[in-house]
Amino acid sequence: MLDGARARHRSPAIVWFRDQLPSLENLFRRGASFDVILLNAVWMHVRPAERPRAFRKLVSLLKPGGLLAFTLRSGGEGGEPGMFPANAEEIEKLARNHGAFVVRQGRSTDGLGRPEVHWEQIALKLSDDGTGALPLLRHVILNDAKSATYKLGLLRSVARAADGAFGMARREAGSVTLPLGLLALNWLRLYKPLVEAEMPQRPGNRGQDGLGFIREGWRGISDVPARDLRVGNTFSGATAKALHRAIRDACKNMVEMPINFMTYPGSRIPVLAARKLPAGKPPGRVIIDRDYLAGFGEVSLPAHLWNALARHDAWVEPALVAEWTALMDRYAKRQGRTLDQTEVARAMTWSEPSRDVQFVRDISDALLENGELYCVWTGKRLTRKRRNIDHCMPWAAWPCDDLWNLLPANSGVNQRQKRALLPSAQALHIARDRICSWWENGYLAAGEIAEERFYAEARSSLPLGPSENPGLDDLFHGLQLRRLALRADQKVDEWTPPPAVLPG
Repeated sequence: MLDGARARHRSPAIVWFRDQLPSLENLFRRGASFDVILLNAVWMHVRPAERPRAFRKLVSLLKPGGLLAFTLRSGGEGGEPGMFPANAEEIEKLARNHGAFVVRQGRSTDGLGRPEVHWEQIALKLSDDGTGALPLLRHVILNDAKSATYKLGLLRSVARAADGAFGMARREAGSVTLPLGLLALNWLRLYKPLVEAEMPQRPGNRGQDGLGFIREGWRGISDVPARDLRVGNTFSGATAKALHRAIRDACKNMVEMPINFMTYPGSRIPVLAARKLPAGKPPGRVIIDRDYLAGFGEVSLPAHLWNALARHDAWVEPALVAEWTALMDRYAKRQGRTLDQTEVARAMTWSEPSRDVQFVRDISDALLENGELYCVWTGKRLTRKRRNIDHCMPWAAWPCDDLWNLLPANSGVNQRQKRALLPSAQALHIARDRICSWWENGYLAAGEIAEERFYAEARSSLPLGPSENPGLDDLFHGLQLRRLALRADQKVDEWTPPPAVLPG
């Protein structure tokens, strides 16, 4: 049936893959969410005992305001193996338990003329405000008591993971689990420029004074720029050992302080749950990837909170930055100081895109010398004068400078046509072989460090499914899904190459 569907519907806008109820493990690993989910003649194949779990999974994949539609077969089940009775009343009951409501029902005779069989149609909708995630975020950001900036630091560390590292997330029906080391890495990256600029993080704090995560490890990475504390980078020698200790100390501080004290409104129940693991002996070489960061433990958070951060980070991030800035201003005034707002804005900035473009430009130089560098969008050979490095997923929509997202392109096409637009499904389909060829001949042929970084970043930020050793086809599939998510969540305008720039 899947092969038949692929043959009948050849549009590059459709992404196909296999999965099954009730677990939908393959789909959950990809971090997808949907406006519409249709189960046409499916529910009668799900065992009754497994239906509550299956329904919970489906609802957690649905966006607020999304539609969940069933076509249910009634009658004739006893004569066919693997089929069980199904009816609309069961669906209505499950819907009530999950905050969904019925918007339409119908009934029809069997299209094959079987008198013992009829069909029921039922469509459900999930309320726009059904998750409660945004009120919870507002509570933590604006209302929750704060004796330090730690809760804001924790929430922003999670938000950065939701925005750029959802490939590291392990999803279940009601929760998402992340490597604790990932949040600690984000924590260090966020706090490093603030502490170095002596911006207060507690009422009596100035610089490094009184901050529990500043120990020997932190001091050992004093020469490492904050922007280098990112997935895909490699460290060795004393720096690697210091970084390992700094992440370990950040994990300890986060678990004992903000994770423990960030609770639901009116209760002492923590929003997040953490399990810290012994960090082990500091290694002589560290590549920051999913496996390494998972060695420090894990953190679980409600799925609806993760989904809200992933979909609305463009709104949540400015709110976090504004409240964090206001809190530091209040602390500074108590100390008789006034913070330079230009310096505060610089220290609060997460990343700069220009750093990695030069690294990629250097890799492309060797191919340029041999006349083997081609524009991924047109297929035409590039010259040094016409060579641009393009963010495939535009920086304006999603600030990601991972290697897989940086592609060689003709300067005229990149600057005058694609610009800050999202490549359409057709554009990616047309460029597929050229993108994979660039990944292979550019990054994978550039040496061990570039290859390690390429795969570490891809496994972190792309939804790659269950494969522990993804190939280039898996990576391209993840790129297609990331494009779909940006299009659905942010409504980014699309670009398709006009015929004049296509190869041939």
